[in-house]
Amino acid sequence: MYTVSASIPDAERFGLVSQLRRAVVSVPCNVAEGWGRNAEGSFAHFLRIARGSLNEVETLLVLCADLDYIPESEVAAILEDVNALGRKIYNLIEKVKGSSIREEIVPYEPSLLS
Repeated sequence: MYTVSASIPDAERFGLVSQLRRAVVSVPCNVAEGWGRNAEGSFAHFLRIARGSLNEVETLLVLCADLDYIPESEVAAILEDVNALGRKIYNLIEKVKGSSIREEIVPYEPSLLS
């Protein structure tokens, strides 16, 4: 999304571009935060927030197409991925709602970043 949003005019750098990038980053961050909470219902709650951010991404992309900032064909292709991810998040919400997924805290392992 960072590459796609780079084509949006500089006048929108602190408006539309910033909002789009924040919404995109919010999706995986909320999934991770909900997973890390390790409390009953918390994961599903944060998955719903992630899905809301994904809806925001969708709206902002449609706006970008309407304003001719991003070609409509490019937006359509991205929206297919957005919708597929939305379905996955929805299915995960249905699977985990009302439950605590993990029983123990998983320690951070720096070796995973190498």
